[in-house]
Amino acid sequence: MEQHDRADTGSSIDTRNNGKAPSLKRFTRSLLAYAFTTTTFTTTAIWATSVHAADAAIITTARTTYNIPPGPLEGALNHYGREAGILLSYPTELTAGRRSPGLTGTHSVQEALPLLLAGTGLTAVAQPGGGWTLVKQGEPSKTLEEVTVSADWLGSPTPKAAKKHPGARTVITNQELTESGARTVEDVLRTVPGVRVLDESGTGTLPNIGVRGLNPLRSEQVLVLVDGIPITLAPYGQTGLSLFPLTINSIETIDVARGGVAVHYGPNNVGGVINFVTKQIPQKTSLTIKETLSFAPNSQLLTDSYLRVGGFVSDKLGLQIQANVIDGNSARAHSKTAVTNLMLDANWFVTDKAEIKAGLQYYKTENELPGALTPQSYERNRNQSTRPLDRFNGDTVRGHLIYNQYFDNGAELSWTNFGHKSNREFIFGNATNADIASTQKQSAPRDFLVYGSEPRFTFNVDGGIKQKVSVGARYMREEVDYLVDARTLATGAYSVSRNWRFENDAYAIYMSDTFILLDNKLKITPGIRREQIDLYYRNNLTGAQTRNPTTDWLPGLDVGYQANNEVFLFANTHKSMRPVQFTQITFAADLASEKAQNYEVGIRWTPTKNIDTTLTAFRFDFDNKLEFVNQLVGFRNLGKARHQGVETEFAWRPEQILGLELKTSYTYVDTKQLSGAFLGKELPLAAHHQFNQRVNYRSGNWNWNLNGLYQSESFSDGANTVTENATGSVGKIPSYSVWNAQITHNLRWSNKKIKAGLAINNLFNSDYYFRGVDYSQGRLPAPGRTALLSLQIDI
Repeated sequence: MEQHDRADTGSSIDTRNNGKAPSLKRFTRSLLAYAFTTTTFTTTAIWATSVHAADAAIITTARTTYNIPPGPLEGALNHYGREAGILLSYPTELTAGRRSPGLTGTHSVQEALPLLLAGTGLTAVAQPGGGWTLVKQGEPSKTLEEVTVSADWLGSPTPKAAKKHPGARTVITNQELTESGARTVEDVLRTVPGVRVLDESGTGTLPNIGVRGLNPLRSEQVLVLVDGIPITLAPYGQTGLSLFPLTINSIETIDVARGGVAVHYGPNNVGGVINFVTKQIPQKTSLTIKETLSFAPNSQLLTDSYLRVGGFVSDKLGLQIQANVIDGNSARAHSKTAVTNLMLDANWFVTDKAEIKAGLQYYKTENELPGALTPQSYERNRNQSTRPLDRFNGDTVRGHLIYNQYFDNGAELSWTNFGHKSNREFIFGNATNADIASTQKQSAPRDFLVYGSEPRFTFNVDGGIKQKVSVGARYMREEVDYLVDARTLATGAYSVSRNWRFENDAYAIYMSDTFILLDNKLKITPGIRREQIDLYYRNNLTGAQTRNPTTDWLPGLDVGYQANNEVFLFANTHKSMRPVQFTQITFAADLASEKAQNYEVGIRWTPTKNIDTTLTAFRFDFDNKLEFVNQLVGFRNLGKARHQGVETEFAWRPEQILGLELKTSYTYVDTKQLSGAFLGKELPLAAHHQFNQRVNYRSGNWNWNLNGLYQSESFSDGANTVTENATGSVGKIPSYSVWNAQITHNLRWSNKKIKAGLAINNLFNSDYYFRGVDYSQGRLPAPGRTALLSLQIDI
């Protein structure tokens, strides 16, 4: 119970001066394939992407879907630069005073550029070495100097951009979200190499996410963002994801970077960063209606109703509202779920070089939790529930306001402001044996008020060595009221065991500098981040209070090298940290943040346009994990641990069968405790082997998808207990495999786009389980076979 404790997320990319003085009449600007300025609270190092001739040939024929509103040509080209895979150069005066009709639909580069430039009197001319230049119609083209363009560290959330990232990274596309038989976010994340997800609720409201052998319980050791902004209730003081205010229908893509990113994204990212990118505002006013029905074999029904309406009401202002309501039950008893998710987004182009983005969200969830079962109850009926008191409620109001300003000399200012007011409450029976009736009903309500502000400034240095420098700062305030109470069922007697107040002021400054060498083939990015955190605790029952200030320096280094058209090499090392948690300072102050050194090295090899391969080796070493000693001593920085392993990925699109794609990946993880009573043993919930397979075939308006996961056995505790005990709270977790399948059909009717899907989740009805969380100890059954029917209409 932890008692121990929108659309578019990127800002428009402006084309940039190559460091030449503003007084010069002409300067070249570049729009690069992987430039995408995420309006994130930790945007950092920037680099240019060079498009090689062979790559350009592939990119030129590739087809991409665009939603670019009509407006000033400058803004339209900026938007296009986020999506396209080309280098586009032009003199600045060509765009002055010109307007673009916008661009919508799916097009290749040859098709898109004429539509985007229609009526401007300009045309795009292909360059011999790759890329394009803009010239007036009838004029010969000129080869213009290539320059760099600013972007977020991760770049555009596309598979294409991920190939140039100097670390292990996977982007889940909207097609994979909607056409892979996934019921929830958990189902989708399981397809990512090295990611393990435990489904606590059975309906997707409480995901537990772990990466590369890190403990997934409450997702405490992975940084989770929505549109670049932290989703955790208290990103510093309580990193556990005990409220997940997001629904799968509001997501456009999921960007998972598994390497060290501490310089650029702050604390709690030993396991990397997962950024959920919500749906962007469409160019034209449109309406989307979607209904998904999930049928369990025992006739339990879960409905998922989604509505989205939005578009640009003028060439400068876009508005969008999304509404998602989930209601019903999973296959298990005592699993009633009700979720309401409302999101409002706005995008205002104040000028051609300035924009404001704003978002407001209301999310509410009420859930019965079926809980874990003893081994005996599990064998009798895995769909039953023996914990009638367990439930979870939560709600949040969240908002953000982002200002982006672009300058003619290539500099860029981004200022992100965000905040939320939230509460959540777990209610549990006090019995730890699921077959024994509870004598008390306990609850753990939490109230959160969090807000933050982060300015970031990025600029070019165009001397002997091209550089891209990013500097930024962030302030975040956290206030948490923490209560634990209990009511005796027999007498109604009420008691409060904990009434605590926590506050936190966190200050960060950071800087990164990307050196661009060897004709843009080699990019080296050193960086440094300083985190200063001041935790405060007050016991409202006793009056006791304490403070725990910490200061941490987090250096990092990233290297990416395009050896040739087929081979990209990368390596990185970062010092990562997880701050001291609120509940840990209730025992004593003078605790230090947990730290780990991350290492990653890998190669991406693309021998042909139809084959992609990646091999990554990783390791991270903890040297001062916070470990609980005893009730008198509390927590101390004593723990040491090691995670290491390899990931391999392979994708093949055979020329002989157009529309067919085969993907497979394998992750090996080796963990070891290097201190404490369990020295030499494995870490809990760290399976050695994970296989992912995916087959997708698209023909005309039909799509067939089959995907599977194999997860090897793992221990559930640090002692590596093999034999399961009577309650099921410890013991080895058996290996399992699970497959999903979906058939999707796209059609048009009366000028409306319709997408219909039939899916089977857990196709072979695999019988597998995890271990329960908090008081709900025992075998936690994973969802069995479920049929999904979906219908989406776009007007």
